[in-house]
Amino acid sequence: MPLYTKIIRYMWLVFIVGLVGIVLFIAAVNVNFLGLFGDLPDFESLENPESELASELYSADGVLLGKYFRENRTPVSYNELSPNLINALIATEDVRFEDHSGIDPRGLSRVLVKTLLLGQRGAGGGSTLSQQTAKNLFKTRTRESQGLLSNVPILRMVIIKTKEWIVAAKLERAYTKEELLTMYLNTSDFGSNAFGIKTAAGTFFNKEPRDLNIQESATLVGLFKAPSYYSPVYNPENSNRRRNTVLSQMNKYGFITQSQFDSLSKLPIELEYLVEGHNEGLATYFREVVKADLIQWTKENLKPDGSNYDLFGDGLRVYTTIDSRLQKYAEEAVAEHMPELQAKFREEMGNRDPWIDSQGRVIPDFIENAVKRTQAYRNLKSRYGDNEDSISVKLNEKKKMTVFSYEKGEIDTLMSTMDSLRYYKKFLQTGFVSMDPHSGHIKAWVGGTNHKYFKYDHVKQGKRQPGSTFKPFVYAAAIENGYGPCYTVIDQPVEINQPDQPTWRPSNANREFTFERMTIRAAMSQSVNSVTAYMMKKLSPGVVVETAHRIGITSELEEVPALALGTVDVSIMEMVGSFSTFVNKGEHITPIYIDRIEDKNGNVLHQFIPRKRPAMSEEHAYIMVYMLRGGTEEEGGTSQGLPRNLRDEGNEIGGKTGTTQNASDGWYMGITKDLVSGVWVGGDDRAIHFRSWLNGQGSRTARPIWANFMTKVYEDPSLGITKGPFPKPERPLSIEIDCSKYDLNQDVYQEFDYDATSTDF
Repeated sequence: MPLYTKIIRYMWLVFIVGLVGIVLFIAAVNVNFLGLFGDLPDFESLENPESELASELYSADGVLLGKYFRENRTPVSYNELSPNLINALIATEDVRFEDHSGIDPRGLSRVLVKTLLLGQRGAGGGSTLSQQTAKNLFKTRTRESQGLLSNVPILRMVIIKTKEWIVAAKLERAYTKEELLTMYLNTSDFGSNAFGIKTAAGTFFNKEPRDLNIQESATLVGLFKAPSYYSPVYNPENSNRRRNTVLSQMNKYGFITQSQFDSLSKLPIELEYLVEGHNEGLATYFREVVKADLIQWTKENLKPDGSNYDLFGDGLRVYTTIDSRLQKYAEEAVAEHMPELQAKFREEMGNRDPWIDSQGRVIPDFIENAVKRTQAYRNLKSRYGDNEDSISVKLNEKKKMTVFSYEKGEIDTLMSTMDSLRYYKKFLQTGFVSMDPHSGHIKAWVGGTNHKYFKYDHVKQGKRQPGSTFKPFVYAAAIENGYGPCYTVIDQPVEINQPDQPTWRPSNANREFTFERMTIRAAMSQSVNSVTAYMMKKLSPGVVVETAHRIGITSELEEVPALALGTVDVSIMEMVGSFSTFVNKGEHITPIYIDRIEDKNGNVLHQFIPRKRPAMSEEHAYIMVYMLRGGTEEEGGTSQGLPRNLRDEGNEIGGKTGTTQNASDGWYMGITKDLVSGVWVGGDDRAIHFRSWLNGQGSRTARPIWANFMTKVYEDPSLGITKGPFPKPERPLSIEIDCSKYDLNQDVYQEFDYDATSTDF
């Protein structure tokens, strides 16, 4: 047999054996023979590939408020993609994408020749878009997908590539080319915490994917090679060079003309860069409170397969009751008032510290004690133990930091932990919430002044003494026990004796008594302490506590006479829910702020239903609305300072101010026929407050926020919130509430003779 014949036979044998070996190797990888290669995704996974999706939080009017994610990814469909983006992607990553079935023989041959025969590094991997999609979807290069042979260096990469070829071929059979392109763009990492094209387009250009122009598309496609190295934010020169490479590929394959390339390649990259986070956008405090609620929900609810829902990866859609327009107006009202109030506070402080005791003296070691409640101190304590000297050195060590200010925005400075604590403690804080009293839906929620620098939520988490805003509960108990708005009481000192307690002798805010007879409506409108104390004396604290709890207060209330003046801590949420009972004809609705939760496909997983219960009669509720209207209608009412434009056009407003004894808490509760809203203003610590009670009272600190908010609301006709009177009960009232029809000095309706110092309990 001639030598050449033997050579040819030998070559055929090698080819056949090699071909059979390759087929067997691919088959072995496909079935993970003996666990040597690692698992491949099963058919069900290929049919329903999963990647982590951000859960989205929506307002009631359909505005995206925020997201919860590990990977910030929101999928889009093919028809939401710009043709420029598709062209840039195909020209750069896989120009024969439409012609192959997952593996590109020409591209693979090119890489083999350049890499193995010519020894060129950086010749590329020859991966098709289908293979890259397989890598994105099924994490073929992670430790979890490796087998026993994966520790062999060169063989490991051969196995990985083989897996990607197999999965790519299967994907090509299961999906259309358009679906594969969309999958790839939805699953790719663009850097800057942007996963998927929708997030990337928003992060870098503040656009939807369909609106990307040629150069923007080229910039984003350029990121696939190395998101950090070619980042237009952190490496703009590299990004510009890579963008032009993509444009050159688009020109080469006829997607753009030479003249387009010449002009576009000279343009600078113009970004509108904003990384989505929890400190930007609307309702930042609200979003954090909802996150905690949703995490609890995921722990208590299971998927059909028995696993828990994942808030940060399952792409849930959470629809809230918040109205984005009302939320915007609430945030604007806070942002417009608080800098002015802070300036007044700083002016009154001068060079003095604002943490003062009841005698107006600066509290010694206030910051030194406050720092012990911080995480920074706890971290140092765990490191240095009882070595207070070392802890003190670290706490007073200056370092670079950025601090918040109203006047100059963020300020880069050098401060120690003690310096920054002393600086931030001097800021006043606020909380605001607005509710539809008829549905129980929370419509606006502002938990503080700046979520980036002040994390604590003052709407639901925070509880403070409500001061005089608690008085309506005393009068509600009085109304239910037969005392009408026209019942008169003399403004004079009141003493209440308590077992084993000092005698309680409250004074009025101005420390004076008029010794004149007034209706309880007038007394509540003017916030006269002596009259409220007298009614508490007539009713007893137990009756008032029962009434407050029934109407909506959930916090524990101590049965003491001083409760009449709001000495027990409550939240703004409780107060708004309770005042809404008056407006909602006596029916209490527990406030809700989540409407429903859907899965990523729009299937409703949970519909939240407001809990309702009768709390008082419709007549008594309406009389309490009438009592609260006294703030704007009675002479000397504490809501008389509201802008006149809010009270025109026949609009009826009820309101109640509240200020604690040392002015550490300023409140305003405002009711209209459509909205009930509450505001609190004060320092993070009770010891931080205006030195002057006059400057710190709720009518100056809190009421302006409510007035500003309602002004904006009434100016927006799209909201459907209009001015007008509160609806009256269909049945006539059983008592006359128009006090002008009484001779208040002679009417038998009044109970004239009493000893204001005699009653004990």
